[in-house]
Amino acid sequence: MNIPIAIAHPPAHIKLKALPITFLATIFVALVCVSLMTVEVWRSWNAHDVELHDTEIDTSNLARALSQHADDTIKEADTVLVGVIERLEVEGTGGASLERLHKLLIQHIAELPQLNDLSIYDENGLWLVNARSGPIPVVNNADRQYFQYHRSHPERGPYIGPPIRSRSTGKWIVTVSRRFNHPDGSFAGLALGTINIDYFKTYYESFDIGRLGSIFLSLNDGTMLVRRPMMDDTIGKNLSSYPIYRDYASRSTAGTAVMKSGQDGVDRLIAYRHLERYPLFVTVARSKDEVLADWRADTYLHLLGAMLLTLALGLLGWRLIHQIKLRLLAETDLLRVQESLKTLNRHLEQLALQDSLTGLANRRQFDSALRDEFSRAMRTGNSLALVMIDVDYFKQYNDIYGHLAGDECLRQISEVVKASKNRPGDLATRYGGEEMAVLLPDTNLAGAIAVAEKIRLAIYNLHIKHPYDPTGVVTISAGVDAFVPVRDGNIPFELIQAADKALYAAKSAGRNRVCSSADPH
Repeated sequence: MNIPIAIAHPPAHIKLKALPITFLATIFVALVCVSLMTVEVWRSWNAHDVELHDTEIDTSNLARALSQHADDTIKEADTVLVGVIERLEVEGTGGASLERLHKLLIQHIAELPQLNDLSIYDENGLWLVNARSGPIPVVNNADRQYFQYHRSHPERGPYIGPPIRSRSTGKWIVTVSRRFNHPDGSFAGLALGTINIDYFKTYYESFDIGRLGSIFLSLNDGTMLVRRPMMDDTIGKNLSSYPIYRDYASRSTAGTAVMKSGQDGVDRLIAYRHLERYPLFVTVARSKDEVLADWRADTYLHLLGAMLLTLALGLLGWRLIHQIKLRLLAETDLLRVQESLKTLNRHLEQLALQDSLTGLANRRQFDSALRDEFSRAMRTGNSLALVMIDVDYFKQYNDIYGHLAGDECLRQISEVVKASKNRPGDLATRYGGEEMAVLLPDTNLAGAIAVAEKIRLAIYNLHIKHPYDPTGVVTISAGVDAFVPVRDGNIPFELIQAADKALYAAKSAGRNRVCSSADPH
């Protein structure tokens, strides 16, 4: 099979254009690589801003929710105090009145889990009644900050005091208190509700704010009531010198900021919001490093991918430029090998149509010849014959003597089959394995049987020793068929099928014989 190759002589001006082509290719590859990295860096930086913006919104929303929760929690306690004060000022502090209040306070404690205790103190700081069973402790609370506040301030509104430890339970509590007066308007005592700091702590721990995140609940003067994570040395600590209070929370109702924490030095994104009804504010802080951890991992992965892709494009571009240079040199070399390629093509054509072991035509050449001869026989009305040959007990021969001896046996048989060709149009083929075929144009069934019988006898007379064959030597079985093809009535495969069926009959009949499609099977 000849492969035509047209090789043009390079024009004289091609060398002048080589430099601009390689230069432009270099510029193009560089621009692609730079553009790729620029887009990736822009994407990563934009994702950074989006991540911070989304976290700012989420943190601000969380601060809003926590401020509402704190507001509602204190409002529930304060509402109880309003009712208690109204009863005290109407019914007085007599024994029956206090007994009814005691039952009412116990009921409120059972209904409001955030409350640690409800108590009523007289103007001297002594307990009148509380929400606990048993005798009232003889303890004077006149030294408490909330008591001193109400005694010196005539205002009737609620007062949220700094965190203290309860004298009855030893737990940290937040106090909510209201003053009540004698009929003449003088100070008569106060009603006090205490809220467990653990109540806020448990609620704050239910939010996912990262390992380094924090939540503060503080008074408007900067006194910290609750902190997550909880540390005893932070309760009651004053934040007035911290930037979040000094520069932000003390000046506006709500907002966000990014700054280094005064508690542990961690850079945090902070959102704060004051309560609507009470003098407190909530602060939610997220560690900037934790917020950006996923973004950072994603950025590293994408940048690594972009760098690898850029490197691959650079190498590919270098390879392309190198190939452009080599092409000019290759064109000259191709001219020298043109003749060699023509010779090689002829050799390849021969190899493509010939079986390398036996020297017979291969299956590819057989299929092509069969189609051609079948069409010719159909046009001319002449008979086309086919002999299918198979070596008897060849597998056993290979098992006894080995594959090298088997190959030599096939070569000797192939020489006999090749010698059976009497005309240029005949074709001897290795059909596959130990199976061979002889295509006989312009030959009827009787002529094909004669050719097959001649081949069988010649192979028998080779006397190739084969102990497994009943005859003691290598033999073959052959199947023969011949017919005149009819247009639209026959196909080439029918000839192969009929000859193969006759071969199978020869095998079944005992081998070392020739059978035709006309024989009774």
